[in-house]
Amino acid sequence: MRIQAGPARGPNWVQLPRLVQNGRMNADIDELRRLRRARDRMDREYAQPLDVPALASTALMSPAHFSRRFREAYSETPYSYLMTRRIERAKALLRRGDLSVTDVCFAVGCTSLGSFSARFTELVGVTPSMYRARNHDELRGMSPCQAMVLTRPRRTAARGEQKRAVSEKRSVAAPA
Repeated sequence: MRIQAGPARGPNWVQLPRLVQNGRMNADIDELRRLRRARDRMDREYAQPLDVPALASTALMSPAHFSRRFREAYSETPYSYLMTRRIERAKALLRRGDLSVTDVCFAVGCTSLGSFSARFTELVGVTPSMYRARNHDELRGMSPCQAMVLTRPRRTAARGEQKRAVSEKRSVAAPA
């Protein structure tokens, strides 16, 4: 069997996609590499005050272009990714049980306890205080990597569904 990039030439040829078309593939790989550099910075410096302009400069892009391309590449906004990482680290600190919710909030880089609690509840499904009070003995024997994968924050419901549910509750509760 012969391998060729481009159109197939008979039954014994396998067609592969062209790897470079006018240098575009190299540009895409370079852009993904720069986006990955910004994502790695979020993973490393999650406790630091990071904003989109700072992350965009890491990726050598304008803030608007960075936000757009990050969302296309990772299916979430840079802010959403950063907050998910912060909540992931907060869950690990809360499982230890030696820090208060407020201390954990500030330790992971959040500046507002209310915003932290709301985002934690949105992603985890329970408040930080309830999560801290839970029994986490089943995770004690696991390696940190396994515990991280098992407890990774996931959205409990889409934002639109939550807002719709709240507005439906209000309309039901309102006098007719």
